[in-house]
Amino acid sequence: MTLPPNTKRFLEEAGAISQFTGRFFREVFRPRYEWAAFIHQCYMIGYKSLPLVGLTGFIMGLVLTMQLRPSLIDYGVESELPAMVGIAIVREIGPVITALIFAGKIGSSIGAELGSMKVTEQIDAMEVSGTNPFKYLVVTRVLATTFMLPILVLLGDAISLYGAYLGVNIKATTSFSLYYTQVFNNLSFGDVLPAFIKSFFFGFAIGIIGCFKGFNSSKGTEGVGRSANSAVVLGSLMVFIIDLLAVQVTDILGLN
Repeated sequence: MTLPPNTKRFLEEAGAISQFTGRFFREVFRPRYEWAAFIHQCYMIGYKSLPLVGLTGFIMGLVLTMQLRPSLIDYGVESELPAMVGIAIVREIGPVITALIFAGKIGSSIGAELGSMKVTEQIDAMEVSGTNPFKYLVVTRVLATTFMLPILVLLGDAISLYGAYLGVNIKATTSFSLYYTQVFNNLSFGDVLPAFIKSFFFGFAIGIIGCFKGFNSSKGTEGVGRSANSAVVLGSLMVFIIDLLAVQVTDILGLN
């Protein structure tokens, strides 16, 4: 039986990404370790993304609070606003929105950067000179995205909760200590840990997809643009898929 072209293309790409991921796990434990390149990528991927993540988180917390208030007033539970906003941000909205922003900024950047290096034969030149381009270019970037995204999620959640605090005080007066007491008294271990753990998987998926698309780019500048675009689209899709799987796992484990 002949598979439809789109199905065949999907399966071929899924297999290629699986092989690429397997090569990453083989290379990551082999010396030599590119510590300087890893630290540089952490700075570029993590620190340089903080302003955008922080601004997005602040606006998200402020807007979410303003949108929820009228509904809670209708049901007479306006006092529960800090608790509801805190749970929503920490459990779901904060990690997912931060990961999507991360995929848009970092996924496209990695795809375009490695894609341009591929089409200009810089990667081939590294192989000729005796440097392992996969370890230097791919392993360092994937590790950086894997470890930096959880940190960005924590910082984004904190900034978002502060934005929500300002939103609460637009039409009411709530002290800072009372607001955070209400938020953290209603958060449990099952709210924080799964959200933090799945952000590692978000970061890994975004990094591996961006590197795969860039590392396999072709057809000149058009291919570079296509690699950057597909890295964002596929990376964002993987965020939702991983989030869906994480919800199912936490439900099975009774952490919800």
